Amino acid sequence: MQVGGAMRRRVVGPAVGRRGTPPKIPVFRGVRPGATEGRTIDRMRLARLLARELVRFEDAHPRSRELFERGRRSLLAGVPMNWMTRWAGPYPIFVARAAGARIWDVDGHQYADLCLGDTGSMFGHSPPAVVRAVRRQLDRGITTMLPSEDSVWVGAELARRFGLPYWQLAMTATDANRFAIRIAREVTGRPKILVFNGCYHGSVDETLVVIEQGRTVPIHGSIGPPVDPSITTRTIEFNDVPALERALAPQDVAAVLAEPAMTNQGIILPEPGYHDYLRSLTRQSGTLLILDETHTLCEGPGGYTRTHGLSPDLITLGKPLASGIPAAAFGMAEEIAGPTLPKVRADSADESGIGGTLSGNPLAAAAMRATLQHLITPAAYRRMIPLAKRWTAGVERTIRELGLPWHVTRLGARAEYRFRPTPPRNGGEAMASRDAELDRFLHLYALNRGILLTPFHNMALMSPSTRAADIDLHSRVFNECARELVG
Repeated sequence: MQVGGAMRRRVVGPAVGRRGTPPKIPVFRGVRPGATEGRTIDRMRLARLLARELVRFEDAHPRSRELFERGRRSLLAGVPMNWMTRWAGPYPIFVARAAGARIWDVDGHQYADLCLGDTGSMFGHSPPAVVRAVRRQLDRGITTMLPSEDSVWVGAELARRFGLPYWQLAMTATDANRFAIRIAREVTGRPKILVFNGCYHGSVDETLVVIEQGRTVPIHGSIGPPVDPSITTRTIEFNDVPALERALAPQDVAAVLAEPAMTNQGIILPEPGYHDYLRSLTRQSGTLLILDETHTLCEGPGGYTRTHGLSPDLITLGKPLASGIPAAAFGMAEEIAGPTLPKVRADSADESGIGGTLSGNPLAAAAMRATLQHLITPAAYRRMIPLAKRWTAGVERTIRELGLPWHVTRLGARAEYRFRPTPPRNGGEAMASRDAELDRFLHLYALNRGILLTPFHNMALMSPSTRAADIDLHSRVFNECARELVG
């Protein structure tokens, strides 16, 4: 579906034209881990190879080590944001500059960047059109708590692309998701939200959860959760329609908050018909549907929503929307905006829990306009998606040649390999297949040879600046790495 024109809001699938009639519920039965046998990894060999790569990393990055040690004197964990400790080396590389799909570190090494700021720079580092727009706006003012013409253009463009008529700007996807949840609770009068096991929607308290022994509990590593999350949140597995029906049956869920395809535990695609049932069951239970398109914008200029004809009640967008300048947005349907507007107009609008002094600032709006106008275009995806297919084919070729019990999955311009023979159908299966040692080794092997992958996953993202030669380099390095592993 091409971007452009108004998108009709509709229910897709079995519930169309059947108001009040529940759809027939399929029980999806995915293939479980271990269904296919393949070559195993010698763990002693893996340990030796990992030790070798760690030495190679430290020998090549003395300046990064020096900066890391200096940072430990004043920065918690030696870095300005704790996620930066997740890279495969004993310390992160420190960046000197980034441009397009390349990064140069302080030790003089150049990298083909397939991480792209974990999606924040999906359309390249410092794209010239955005740099020009931001420089112009810097001279005109950074923040004023007043609207700009660019913000009007951005709202109209988001409405055109995603089919939801009303939008607000925020600073991060975390904020956008938090605000969307508050609006859902206000409109429905219900207390709970529903998320999927293994999800990630920023640092929203209600979503930092997993399922353990059938209960919703804080995810391991969550710092200071304010309340027992089972009070606020109901958690089920993705692609499980009967579980969705049971979870919505009490009619106390204000909203389902979901990525159209899960990405936090690696790429987990919706099974055929799942979105039809998700939309049908939410409508029948009076539950709102919020789709978080922050990562799934890799599917096309209108995200997964536009590419696949979905019809959510609210949409949230984050980090790639302004090419890495802190900015986000959330959109809503007419029937959501109507009940929300009186509180926006009230004298207490600044105490509503929605918004912030810097939200919608002119600098962010200028960056968003330039990114939407010049970068998030059909032409960009006509380049990015074939590169992702090329990356996928290169990984698949090595897996097939060596008989490895691994697989690779692609979502638009994003692709990822995983250490199990078949794709997981939900977060629980994905988490059960983790192999931290093997994961670290492959990341470090690639980094030591000039390739940056997303540190949390074996995930690669293509930008319009990514080169075919970058993809072929990864294919060659991945093949060499796998051959060393199997001996």
